[in-house]
Amino acid sequence: QVHLAQSGGGSVQSGGSLSVTCAPSGYYSNYCMGWFRQAPGKEREGIAYIDSDGSTIYADSVKGRFTISTDNAKVTLYLQMNSLKPEDTAMYYCAAGCISCGGTSCYRWGQGTQVTVSS
Repeated sequence: QVHLAQSGGGSVQSGGSLSVTCAPSGYYSNYCMGWFRQAPGKEREGIAYIDSDGSTIYADSVKGRFTISTDNAKVTLYLQMNSLKPEDTAMYYCAAGCISCGGTSCYRWGQGTQVTVSS
């Protein structure tokens, strides 16, 4: 399966900021897109979604700290992460062509980008 290209992430101290980007390249623009994360030993969870009309949904754990956005052509998907906490440490995945915002059924996934937050 062809993965969506991801970039960004990395390591930062608690309270810092990072961003990750993804290239859905305009495909599935009429569907929801989202960011997910998976920490070691935990299930993958959806943390931020953006629907085709631009409306957004956030998990309570990241609300007010993370921002999901796209460019007008929906070529690039962004996740800006501020006020990072050690519990945000995980592999982050983007997804496009999600059947519904809030779910995990998506047609195309990114390859994953590691985000590590130290205390």
